[in-house]
Amino acid sequence: MAVLCKPAIAVPEYILTQEDTLELARRMHKDHSQLRLVLRLIEHTGVRKRHLIQPIDKVLKHPGLDARSAVYEEESKARVPAVVREALDRAELEPAQIDLIVYVSCTGFMMPSLTAWLINTLGFRSETRQMPIAQLGCAAGGAAINRAHDFCTAYPDSNVLIVACEFCSLCYQPTDLGVGSLLSNGLFGDAVAAAVVRGKGGTGVRLERNSSYLIPHTEDWISYAVRSTGFHFQLDKRVPGTMEPLAPALRAIAQEHQWDAGELDFYIVHAGGPRILDDLCHFLEVPPEAFRFSRATLTEYGNIASGVVLDALARMFDEASAVDGQRGLLAGFGPGITAEMALGTWTSTPVAT
Repeated sequence: MAVLCKPAIAVPEYILTQEDTLELARRMHKDHSQLRLVLRLIEHTGVRKRHLIQPIDKVLKHPGLDARSAVYEEESKARVPAVVREALDRAELEPAQIDLIVYVSCTGFMMPSLTAWLINTLGFRSETRQMPIAQLGCAAGGAAINRAHDFCTAYPDSNVLIVACEFCSLCYQPTDLGVGSLLSNGLFGDAVAAAVVRGKGGTGVRLERNSSYLIPHTEDWISYAVRSTGFHFQLDKRVPGTMEPLAPALRAIAQEHQWDAGELDFYIVHAGGPRILDDLCHFLEVPPEAFRFSRATLTEYGNIASGVVLDALARMFDEASAVDGQRGLLAGFGPGITAEMALGTWTSTPVAT
């Protein structure tokens, strides 16, 4: 079965602390009628710091969609290759051994996708398949894992590279002054992540089952309004409560595999905010420490969209607490409202030489 190997993560050099964010909100929105609520919500996110690809003064200027698109292309080409090489090294593979690249990003747009540039630049074969995913938002990290699993199930000798490139700061909109928008300004961060799914061999999570679930009639709860100024993020106040209808879907996939979702050994889930994780503890009946990897990502990097699941998984590798046979759940949540879920077992099968 396919094995999800240790991800590689890189965050940019410009740091914005929660104190910086609160001070900016006080200064820029001092006359906002709901400023106290906004400040309280930002404080409760648990995000201690975030990383940005540009200094905050450049982010706040918003030079326009054309300029931001140029920055997205320039920065992705500058930052993605090193992360890809590290992910390949961790999986003990060369570029020529990759059969599919799944590239996910909801914070910029290129056509052809960055996958074409990566193939031409980093030594991948011209026959390498490409699967760009642009419209699943934060759920795309889970979707990328699942589509890689599907591919390796269909082609058991194949290897898949997953790349998540999220520059959320390029979506900042100074004219969006709703509470949800101002909260988002204190929540999202920038990061690049990559991981390899090996068809055979490798150490990591042996993927065994995956599933998707969409909560009916919630497509406008998380969305972009695409305008001449770029992507305007829209967040409905009902989003934090979505774990109540999604928890049964998490339980269902586990039951289909004859597992109990409340009695697994590890949980790697998207941390959109602390309420998501708190509710999952309640509805799955697991202790808070079950989501320690996701909480650490949220605290140290903020919500890095599709990269959260990969970063949380990398933290589990670093903790080195997993042993062969332990069972776990991976899940990404995003627009739709969509859940992309996977079950897997930890394995340390030696890589064949």
